[in-house]
Amino acid sequence: MLRIMGKFSVNALKSSSLCNKYMYFRKTKIRVVSVTQQNCSLRHYSSPPGDVKSLHSVINPHISRIRNIGIMAHIDAGKTTTTERMLYYSGYIRTLGDVDDGDTVTDFMAQERERGITIQSAAVTFDWKDYRINLIDTPGHVDFTVEVERCLRVLDGAVAVFDASAGVEAQTLTVWRQADKHQIPRICFLNKMDKNRASFTYAVESIKQKLKTKPLLLQLPIGEAKTFRGLVDVVTKEQIIWKPTSDLDDGKNFERKLLLENDDPNLFQEVQDARNTLIEQVADLDDEFAELVLGEHSENFDLISADKLQSAIRRITLAQKAVPVLCGSALKNKGVQPLLDAITLYLPAPNERSYEFLQWYKDDLCALAFKVLHDKCRGPLVFVRVYSGSLKPQSAVYNINKSCTERMSRLLLPFADQQIEIPSLMPGNIALTVGLKQSATGDTIVSSKASAVAAARRAGRDAGEKKKSVSGVDSLLLAGVEIPEPVFFCTIEPPSMARQQDLDNALSCLQREDPSLKVKPDPDTGQTILCGMGELHIEIIHDRIKREYGIETYLGPLQIAYRETILNAAQATDILDKTVGDKRHFVTAEIEVRPRSEEGAMTKPIISYAESVSEVLPKELQGAVENGITNSCIQGPLLGFPVQDIDVTVQSLTVHPDTSHTMVSACVSRCLQKALKKAGIQILEPLMNLEITVSEDHLSAALADLAQRRGSIQEIQSRQDNRVVVAAVPLAEMMGYSTILRSLTSGSATFTLELASYQALSSQEQSVLLQRRMGLV
Repeated sequence: MLRIMGKFSVNALKSSSLCNKYMYFRKTKIRVVSVTQQNCSLRHYSSPPGDVKSLHSVINPHISRIRNIGIMAHIDAGKTTTTERMLYYSGYIRTLGDVDDGDTVTDFMAQERERGITIQSAAVTFDWKDYRINLIDTPGHVDFTVEVERCLRVLDGAVAVFDASAGVEAQTLTVWRQADKHQIPRICFLNKMDKNRASFTYAVESIKQKLKTKPLLLQLPIGEAKTFRGLVDVVTKEQIIWKPTSDLDDGKNFERKLLLENDDPNLFQEVQDARNTLIEQVADLDDEFAELVLGEHSENFDLISADKLQSAIRRITLAQKAVPVLCGSALKNKGVQPLLDAITLYLPAPNERSYEFLQWYKDDLCALAFKVLHDKCRGPLVFVRVYSGSLKPQSAVYNINKSCTERMSRLLLPFADQQIEIPSLMPGNIALTVGLKQSATGDTIVSSKASAVAAARRAGRDAGEKKKSVSGVDSLLLAGVEIPEPVFFCTIEPPSMARQQDLDNALSCLQREDPSLKVKPDPDTGQTILCGMGELHIEIIHDRIKREYGIETYLGPLQIAYRETILNAAQATDILDKTVGDKRHFVTAEIEVRPRSEEGAMTKPIISYAESVSEVLPKELQGAVENGITNSCIQGPLLGFPVQDIDVTVQSLTVHPDTSHTMVSACVSRCLQKALKKAGIQILEPLMNLEITVSEDHLSAALADLAQRRGSIQEIQSRQDNRVVVAAVPLAEMMGYSTILRSLTSGSATFTLELASYQALSSQEQSVLLQRRMGLV
């Protein structure tokens, strides 16, 4: 959100006392603000003008003092507010922004500020007590789960933020599973301890029960809800009290002193018990600490030093045996500084994470492109994480995935939408690159093609395979990002055919930025189809095309991405006999299809060959056959939706010597379509996991509405004074549900939707759908 151009140097700013006293920058315009007491009261909180740090002052420490972390949570748990406080206390912003006011650093898009939610993950770099922290604030909305996935792919640690009054929520579970998949050590921050119905005990219990992990309580709150005024560090037995002098207190001033029995006997005993419990938990999980406890300090746990306990907690956190739990209230400026200390104490440095592929690269460059942004002046900006070697401006790099060499012109340090140019990027760091035109999310970047070949050779040698190509090994080197299939789609039209090319360019840029957005042409009508993860996702894309590219587009009605499968086994034969020029192309194919019996949906067909075919089929023809089968499954014979959960067996194949591979693919594809029609087509619809948080007063209205939507209620949980309804509902019944739920519950209920699986439509529903698609209903 701050933007500093190269020509507008920090020295120039320092030379002007006017700038020193009265200016700060927002996006593309400079606003002059008089920093007087009166203005401070208009803004929520602010520091003296001289206190704000320049990004040029960000330290470049040893790799052991770097922390690459992400903030992840359910929507509205307080991720962006926590990030804003971290930047303020580390000295990189002068004024504390607020999500409700739409002036936070990391939510810099217009859509984010209007809706008060994070849509696009934003990276900021700052330092805290001689540590360099590369922090990424991620979205909490289920429609933007891919943003979380690609950020977790390159992070070393994460802070999971929880609403202390709600505990573990639906999207919390999703992001926790993503972190488990990437084996990321994390710490928990129980935010909103000042909120009505906030309960430290309830939140900790929900972490234990729902996340199936062991929480290590490193802090206890002093008071809850309106009485929350500070916390006690269980490890050091120090109490940290914030004593606000006014409503505008920024939380920088707090008192930290040893908790004595005379101060509060009940709290002292509670902390003493919590510390003993913590020591026992740590001793159970860490052998080195257990020896220390059993040997020297078995009689008196008070003699165990805080340093020894912190070291053991760090080892447990890095081994992912348990998670440290801290608490606070980011909005009320309490508990954020201890959280920053915990990040540097307990989360890993890049060199403490083990990556198998590093041994193959040695000291050569190995980096992963994990996000692309488009800047109107600079073109595409690619976020990269460097694992080994170093990056320098004006250097050529090789993209393994795209098999091309590109020249990188500049390296930038990110601070939301402000960037500072840097001379080099060392291992373990995250930065932006300018000039990479082809690179996209999930691409592996190395110094040269020779380096990639050498790494592939070493990897092949380690695997005991001497002849292994680069393309066969690149998935072994750096895994990309898994992109889920879209569930919504609609048509998008430009205002006139003259703007079609502009719309295509805009969609191409947005696709590079957002891999979960899919764009494809409709083969029947020639219209452009936009496929996304949900209603909000498509709405945001539509809004961005209008604001950023100046194109007034029209969206067709939202459609559901159904799937097709087969009911029975069937067999079909097809003959292709065509003469093109002086060549005769002749193919006969016989194919059998069967429904898959195994559990779990698979979009790609499993292809097998009869013994008589596999013995004589050349390798080059096998690719043409599989290509024909895969292409045929992209559009099913009934409604043109992808076909899933089928096994395909090629029973016989005869090919004339002069026949081209394209003709073989065409014949196999046509033959499979015949077999699918014979087998009987079943339509599958997306089934969603729905979680509604609703008050007791409105529970019956919400349940009655669900019954009308073909919803099956799985359980109703209690969460403080509210009820949480967990149900499975077909996506087709959820169109515009947010508006209906708001009117039913007077705006008090919230819900989350997540794709669970695909289920078969009943014959009656399938018949209604067919009539609707044919325009008969």
